[in-house]
Amino acid sequence: MEQVFDLAVIGGGVNGAGIARDAAGRGAKVLLLERGDLAEGTSSNSTKLIHGGLRYLEHYEFALVREALSEREVLWGIAPHIIWPLRFILPHRPGLRPRWLVRMGLFLYDHLGGRKLLPATQNVNLARHPAGAPLKGEYTRAFAYSDGWVDDARLVILNARDAADRGATVRTRCEVTELAREGEAWRIEAGGEVFHARAVVNAAGPRVLDLLGRAGEPTTQKMRLVRGSHIVVRKLFDHDYAYFFQLPDGRIFFAIPYESDFTLIGTTDVDHKAGLDEVKASPEEIAYLCEGASEYFRTPVTPDDVVWTYSGVRPLVDDGSGKPEAATRGYRFEVDGGDDGTPALLSVFGGKITTYRHLAAEAVERLAPFLPALKGGDWTGSAPLPGGDFGMTEAGAKMADLRRRYPFLSQAEAQRLIRLYGTRAAAFLGDAATRADCGEDFGHGLTAAEVDHLMAHEWARTCEDVLWRRTKLGLRFTPEQTARLAAYITERTRQA
Repeated sequence: MEQVFDLAVIGGGVNGAGIARDAAGRGAKVLLLERGDLAEGTSSNSTKLIHGGLRYLEHYEFALVREALSEREVLWGIAPHIIWPLRFILPHRPGLRPRWLVRMGLFLYDHLGGRKLLPATQNVNLARHPAGAPLKGEYTRAFAYSDGWVDDARLVILNARDAADRGATVRTRCEVTELAREGEAWRIEAGGEVFHARAVVNAAGPRVLDLLGRAGEPTTQKMRLVRGSHIVVRKLFDHDYAYFFQLPDGRIFFAIPYESDFTLIGTTDVDHKAGLDEVKASPEEIAYLCEGASEYFRTPVTPDDVVWTYSGVRPLVDDGSGKPEAATRGYRFEVDGGDDGTPALLSVFGGKITTYRHLAAEAVERLAPFLPALKGGDWTGSAPLPGGDFGMTEAGAKMADLRRRYPFLSQAEAQRLIRLYGTRAAAFLGDAATRADCGEDFGHGLTAAEVDHLMAHEWARTCEDVLWRRTKLGLRFTPEQTARLAAYITERTRQA
């Protein structure tokens, strides 16, 4: 049976999910289509920061930095379970950027975006600061500044979940095979079904030009695909600070506390010429990150220390920049149709995770003249994402509340659940009085009750969906535990 929607959003990354949420909340009948799993591509392979982009000041992208800085506390406010403040240590390295220049950049960073709750920049004596202990002795002076951390894949899932809660239809593993105008609507073939929509958003990320080609739509826009790779090693330090490091080639990278027992190091910027179905860190990228970290940490980091790598392809607007790291992280829209009575197509080029909400609101505003169903203005900056209905500094209290209600949970388990689900953790824990009441424990606190919830409410279909995007337990699971989980998911899928 053919289905008619006001808006079809193609692409289940952060931009697509954000646009679907915004439009659904304004009253539109929305369809979100994703060829794989939600957040399977770029949106789960970021450096996982909500940040203004300190280094973009060097490229004079003041408007982009201001926009991103203004979004930090907005996003923290609507998702305090998956977003939280992070303090960064930026060691001064003689011979690179002058200390006065760094300080001036940080002054702008503090004042450009309306910071209210995040602490301001401070001078740091590394000889007396906990962050100095893991570093080599030649690093004696540093700055401490603020940005935010985000579970990027969860951000996408929760936007899609909220869109669905507001009436949107979400289809994963549903690739668009045909997209064509048919009278006053778009005809979309996907996953063996036919849909019609009065307007379409092309939020296909690195595949945005491919989708335009499939629809026979001309464009003059050029994209630059840049691969960013990261490595994860056993934790290199015992404090909660992250590091912002400079390298002699002019690039920067981060070393961030990750999943309690690990350190995340990244990222690279390499023009990506290969296909998009299997994006991996090259041996050269891994070596580059290890060598960069070893220039700062007392304990060298080698490729043998790497327990996991991941890579994402950033679909950047090609602005003619020479180096990949200099290419703009801004975004552009291209709208075709609409004014002449033909159904509108809005394509999204570029963007970064920190500005996704603002991008989504602007995209929906661009579509409003063509979709009478859209009512009201920007609303997503004050409405919490699912599970985030508590104060920005109350995550610790929510963990304590969860343990009081479910005393069989350890402190680490309660923290994991709050940081994934917030107040919605109780939705699958229910009336459990013991761990056994949650069904089989597959390892590290992942129970059948949680897996069932992920399959029923968060579109999880495979082990990878569960272990690497809905959670990061893939870092801890053994092959035997993974096999048992895979068998359970297969059985549950067969029963459905």
